[in-house]
Amino acid sequence: MRKLKNIANHKIISLYWKCQLLGWGTVSIYWAYTVYTRDNYGVFFTIINYVLDISIGVSLTHLYRYFAKKYNWSALGLGNLAAWVIPSIILLSVAYMELVDLKWHLYWVFVENKDYSLWYSLSYWDPVFITGLRLMAIWVLAYHIYHYHQNKLETANQNAELLVIAKQAQLDNLATQLNPHFLFNSLNSIKSLIVENPKIARRAVDLLSDILRTSLYEKDAPFITIKEELELVKDFVDLEKIRFEERLIVAIEMDSGLENYLILPLSIQLLVENGIKHGIDKRINGGEIKLTIKKTTDTIEIIVENPGQIAGNHAETGIGIQNLTKRLQLHYDGEASFELKNTDNDLVRATLIIPIRKK
Repeated sequence: MRKLKNIANHKIISLYWKCQLLGWGTVSIYWAYTVYTRDNYGVFFTIINYVLDISIGVSLTHLYRYFAKKYNWSALGLGNLAAWVIPSIILLSVAYMELVDLKWHLYWVFVENKDYSLWYSLSYWDPVFITGLRLMAIWVLAYHIYHYHQNKLETANQNAELLVIAKQAQLDNLATQLNPHFLFNSLNSIKSLIVENPKIARRAVDLLSDILRTSLYEKDAPFITIKEELELVKDFVDLEKIRFEERLIVAIEMDSGLENYLILPLSIQLLVENGIKHGIDKRINGGEIKLTIKKTTDTIEIIVENPGQIAGNHAETGIGIQNLTKRLQLHYDGEASFELKNTDNDLVRATLIIPIRKK
């Protein structure tokens, strides 16, 4: 981990120095051109002047960077940051002016043998100070904009990572609730058969074993195919038919070609289970569970109808329905919908609409 961090820091430093040299190297070309054409510095002294201009710019801004990093100015609010930045720009501009004037003084006095006093040279401020003010302001502004962007990017990445972790924790929590919910209902069905018909009870245990094996195997997959889900549903229905016998009728209608479309694991099974528990089980003569799966332009519609009426706040309080609603929100981010309502035909209709996803 430490080695990777050092590599990352090395890359950041390399980028910083590349920007420094490229930026000041580009700016200093103008001054090199000026002294070569206007002041007749010659090639040698023009190159010396060019290198010194780059060195002055890099040294001053690197000094600013040192203090900005040491005191973590990039973490300050806009008002507090301005209180440090504005005086710093002025000081950097004054320092830039004095260093450029000193460079100018050394050339004209020691190379051209001009009779200029040091005070005269260092007091020459216009336009050197204005130039320094402009350059330092641009550099400091660019420096803090870059770090502001980096901080925002890092914060966004951290928030995204935390969101993924939080969603995964929610999904894991839902999974731990969902499997016991299904298991306890199935065990209650088997319990009633143990004394009455041990042979059928053993068959029920075998079916439950197959169902649990399938559901646990697919537990870590966020989506499964409709074909795989329907196999689980058929096993569950076979298990429930052992208890309900002719009281339970299940009809499945599905548009052709939908077998490989993806849905949430245990979603259809939950709706069928819900219909049996709150519809068929409460009627002496039982009834029919009708499952319809059809494709529209952009969605898959899954409709489960069972006899009965929604009583009280059943739709809001059932743990299975709550889990399904939460999983839809987590996986589809508002693009899926679920509705549970009474119809005019003494039926309860559960309608699940999800975006199309194909394996």
